[in-house]
Amino acid sequence: MNAVEALGVRVTLGGATILDGVDLTVAAGEWVAVIGPNGAGKSTMLRAVGGLLPAAGAISIFGTRTEALSRRQRARLVATVAQSPVVPAGMAVFDYVLLGRTPYIPPLGRESAADLAAAGEVLAQLDLHRFAGRQLATLSGGERQRVFLARALAQGAPLLLLDEPTTALDIGHQQEVLDLVDELRRDRGLTVLATMHDLSIAGEYADRMVLLASGRVAASGTPREVLTEELLATHYGARVRVIEGDRGPLVVPVRSSML
Repeated sequence: MNAVEALGVRVTLGGATILDGVDLTVAAGEWVAVIGPNGAGKSTMLRAVGGLLPAAGAISIFGTRTEALSRRQRARLVATVAQSPVVPAGMAVFDYVLLGRTPYIPPLGRESAADLAAAGEVLAQLDLHRFAGRQLATLSGGERQRVFLARALAQGAPLLLLDEPTTALDIGHQQEVLDLVDELRRDRGLTVLATMHDLSIAGEYADRMVLLASGRVAASGTPREVLTEELLATHYGARVRVIEGDRGPLVVPVRSSML
């Protein structure tokens, strides 16, 4: 069964067409990276898949059309890490991560011991346990980004939507977070659909890549099929060299000889 099946997705915002007939399939257990230049519609595609904005076309999550899912049902299937999540003022790190357990708490009910344990386990996995009592607003940008991911992982959903998950992270924490996501994907059978800015990192972790340009799919395939010098020159306007790495192609910018 496919975790995500999107056919002919079209999104119009403020009279502008952001996505124009996008087809996207993600197999269960797969990691698919959505790449593309600024304004290509990457984040909009993730929000459409997550049911966060209206979209024409058909989107199914694990075989069920998104419009047929209640908010609680959707939250048990899909966890999203947005680029700039809204954080309640004065909230402590542990309490924020615990919000990920909301789909499992009955109306007017309280979190269970299992919910508390799930939140604590994720904090430990992401090396955030020492910040549990700190207010989220007092953390650095990179630390907050890991807390946002921790909330999504605490949700326990089989589909993880990551919108630029390594924003504000130094290279060490980028590797740490993405290695953890990949480990959880293998151990728990998670499916990952992520927008990624760093093409080399995307090529190392993704099974497949989808290149969006002007709201349409310009290319789709393995990282080696998508990360080519010709495609990147055409759709990013970039001068690059693509070098074969141990785990995937590495994209290296090349300075113009005219400068």
